[in-house]
Amino acid sequence: MLPDTGQLALMLARQIEGSGPISVAEYMRSANNAYYNRADPLGASGDFITAPEISQMFGELIGLWLADIWMRANRPAACHYVELGPGRGTLAADALRSVAQFEFFPSVCFVETSEVLASKQMESVPSATIIRKVEDLPADGPLLIVANEFFDALPIKQLIATHAGWRELLVARGKPGTFITVPGTHNMDHVVPAVVRNAPMGSIYETAPEASGILYELTSRIMKQGGALLVIDYGYSQPGLGSTLQAMKSHSFADPFENPGQHDLTAHVNFMEMANLAAMRELRVGGPVSQGEWLSALGINQRADFIAQKTPERTEEIYAARDRLVNADQMGDLFKVLAISSPEWPAPEGFETAV
Repeated sequence: MLPDTGQLALMLARQIEGSGPISVAEYMRSANNAYYNRADPLGASGDFITAPEISQMFGELIGLWLADIWMRANRPAACHYVELGPGRGTLAADALRSVAQFEFFPSVCFVETSEVLASKQMESVPSATIIRKVEDLPADGPLLIVANEFFDALPIKQLIATHAGWRELLVARGKPGTFITVPGTHNMDHVVPAVVRNAPMGSIYETAPEASGILYELTSRIMKQGGALLVIDYGYSQPGLGSTLQAMKSHSFADPFENPGQHDLTAHVNFMEMANLAAMRELRVGGPVSQGEWLSALGINQRADFIAQKTPERTEEIYAARDRLVNADQMGDLFKVLAISSPEWPAPEGFETAV
């Protein structure tokens, strides 16, 4: 049983007092496990809002993208729609409504660890099967996998440059209810890419071993079974330095090291690392490109025009949502889109080049 979020800080403090500082990854994992199992965090009354909750257009265009690649792959039977961390199931409901127009009716599988959100997902998509880990995905047909704001919530490791070399940042006790980071004692130079190894003292380099492990499993499945993976998240296209760990509470930033379990902890996704892993496995890679660019290429402007014509009383709302999704100063540039697909499948739409 997960601890009550009000007790998590006390439990972590006692663990650290008894066994010493813990990794940032362990801290993040414990905090998010508690957070996502306490309540629905989405929407205006929650802590943050995701693209599917902003507009139906987001999920609909993803559905059209899935239907397109499925049709150009000669409509394989026993195809599975998979979503990782599907929130309330809103994206899936919108996407499945779109693909049904093309007589595409895949089975639906959600990967979810939150009992609170799982119940919401079953209300949105009653036909879905819910599993807890990617190793349990169906093995009898191609997988069309969507990961929208999933990888950013996975635990990260942080390494810091010190006078004695690179060390892992660990989480230690601070003032009551708070925590601080301190450098560990083990040399971690071998983990840091050579291109940034000589960075100034105090520089932080992040890795995401859990994300890499999940991506390795997903790419293995796509290699064996066929299909594609669509990753949409906020992150960066080139390796960089600096801490991207952040917390959201009531749509505002909070201190990640205060009150663990009571706010969402995330970190930026390294899209270049994901693309390189897929390319090394000889899978087809599209992107990363900006979300705004990708949605525009798929026709979000035309879709907004169509919905506005059908429901003129919602015109202002529809175009405001479109702008929020695509404009560079909102979600358009910060969020990136990456497609990974079987080399036996056609090149995915929305990307100028797919190798």
